[in-house]
Amino acid sequence: MKKVENYIAINKESWNNRTDVHVKSDFYDLDGFINGKSSLNSIELELLGDVSGKSILHLQCHFGQDSLSLSRMGAKVTGIDLSDKAIKVAKELTEKLNVDAEFICCDLYDLPNHLNKTFDIVFTSYGTIGWLPDLDKWAAVVSQFLKPEGKFVFAEFHPVVWMFDDAFEKIEYNYFKSEAIETLEGSYTESTTDAKQQFITWNHSLSEVLSSLLKQGLQINSFNEYDYSPYNCFQNTIEFEPNKFRIEHLGNNIPMVYSLTATK
Repeated sequence: MKKVENYIAINKESWNNRTDVHVKSDFYDLDGFINGKSSLNSIELELLGDVSGKSILHLQCHFGQDSLSLSRMGAKVTGIDLSDKAIKVAKELTEKLNVDAEFICCDLYDLPNHLNKTFDIVFTSYGTIGWLPDLDKWAAVVSQFLKPEGKFVFAEFHPVVWMFDDAFEKIEYNYFKSEAIETLEGSYTESTTDAKQQFITWNHSLSEVLSSLLKQGLQINSFNEYDYSPYNCFQNTIEFEPNKFRIEHLGNNIPMVYSLTATK
């Protein structure tokens, strides 16, 4: 079987292995989170607004820090993720923190076979859609689980970022979706001893993202681009303001993140 055909199994194994590293990393600061620190950034917080009493579906939630941060803000959250190890940690944290959240382990495209309800908000952020080969199927899932007039909130790394090599010294990949990208590398956390993980991703242009949502009848309400990343997860970065990172030799010359909201 070709690797691309088996991408779900390959990526699930990768994220299971990453979870073991991430829960111990300074990058995720699990101790700080348990003691009350929110994992959410100003970009998505401004788009989400007051979530108290709202039902939220969090797609590709990893081990649940953002989901549980939303729960602490008064939302009723359901998180889903491909990694069974990540979901196990998320459920353990939910019990430990005594918050209102539930978690489902499944492939995103298979979610309709695991969940039968709709939500006030569907939310997903940072490093999510690159793991998916088909954004039309992704947008269909987003639409299916939104209530009428429900809101989709999305923040993601800008596709321009994924054009570069790891050192941001040359253009290495197509801006537009083409063939799958097969990669073998360590995690984006600070650990330098990570075993290299095999994984498969796809690049998605802004037009592909927007058109996939529009095809589902969603109305785009806001769209913004940002010349920084809220995470220090790339090489050759500089922190020019607290929790705002740029590629040092590129300054503010490239977009690094974008966000959008849409309603059904």
